[in-house]
Amino acid sequence: MFYPRIMTAPTLSAEIAEPVNARVLAASEDRVAGFHADPFAEIARLSGVPLGVVLERVRAMLAAGTIRRVRQTLLSTNLAPGALVAWRVDGDGLDAAFDFMVKDDPFSGHVVIRSTDAETRGSAYRLWTTLKVPQGFSMQRHCEHLARHVGAGAFLMMPAKALFTLGVGHVRRRGMEPGSRSDQPGRVLDTHLVQLDALDWRVLEHLKRELSVEEIHEDPWRVRAEEAGVSRDEFLRVARSLDARGVIGRFSTFLEHVKPSAQGTRVTRYNALFHWRVPAGREMDAGCEVGRHHFLTHAYWREGGDAFANVNIMAVAHSTDKAIVMAHKAAIDEHLAEAGIAVSYTNVFWGGRSEIKPSEISPVAYEAWCLREGLDPAAMRVSL
Repeated sequence: MFYPRIMTAPTLSAEIAEPVNARVLAASEDRVAGFHADPFAEIARLSGVPLGVVLERVRAMLAAGTIRRVRQTLLSTNLAPGALVAWRVDGDGLDAAFDFMVKDDPFSGHVVIRSTDAETRGSAYRLWTTLKVPQGFSMQRHCEHLARHVGAGAFLMMPAKALFTLGVGHVRRRGMEPGSRSDQPGRVLDTHLVQLDALDWRVLEHLKRELSVEEIHEDPWRVRAEEAGVSRDEFLRVARSLDARGVIGRFSTFLEHVKPSAQGTRVTRYNALFHWRVPAGREMDAGCEVGRHHFLTHAYWREGGDAFANVNIMAVAHSTDKAIVMAHKAAIDEHLAEAGIAVSYTNVFWGGRSEIKPSEISPVAYEAWCLREGLDPAAMRVSL
């Protein structure tokens, strides 16, 4: 496949703290919502940095590993059934189970080994994954298959009943005061599944794949349209249609926030999963209040069940400083109390070893995976 030849200046800084890079990232991490025919021009507009400079800086940071991927994200909750899954795996098998989820299950996305500051309800569940299983296939059967592979003594699936819009990028989150929140409640995202036809899936497959350094140029979708076997205009038409149907997320540069950069800089060090138990019937109210807080990257209504003391609101936060994480947690707790929402139990699960990858959502890819695993795809389908 032909790409324009692109040269990256060897002396160009790839550090996030460099002023021009910081301006680019402040826009490119989470402000390019929906589908754009010219996403890098939109980053230039939002950041006030000339397009040519945006392109060279994104290339340099991607080549250096400061940015771990550049891609069009999807609202995959609307494309495939999903859940947060907690796995109870004996200590001796924990690392092997982690490796299996990362390397051998394309449908598991975030893979994290978590711990608590003290032994608490659910602290025996150390391995946490996000899971997407394409439409028509069974999450339960998929998890049972994975459990046999990794020797999990138990697992708990926690589908999202509601998601609350967040998404402040790591660069803009630095220096944020505890309690910083929007004037409006967090907007609720529903989890209804959208049905796609063959052309939709074909375009989506090429749209969602991460961009290489060579693809960081003014017209990234031209070659993708060729790969999909459609004209550029048709590719853009289908992509805009998918956006209108609510399955397109944002165009984003994802920072490498697990490992330090080549210069030793960390975007974040502490990854916290907050748990709250609020009264039944107040879950939406609580989620909308939690969703106001800018420091959080994700917030959901998920049912933890008895294993996790019946928590029902969860959220994720990142920082380089544990005390800062806990200061923001305290501010959210205080805000919930001020809003008249009683919290009868709360906990924090800290992330340790972790890997993040997009979850595969294609039914065709799932059937191919079943065959590689020696499984009958028909046996993995949802029972009618």
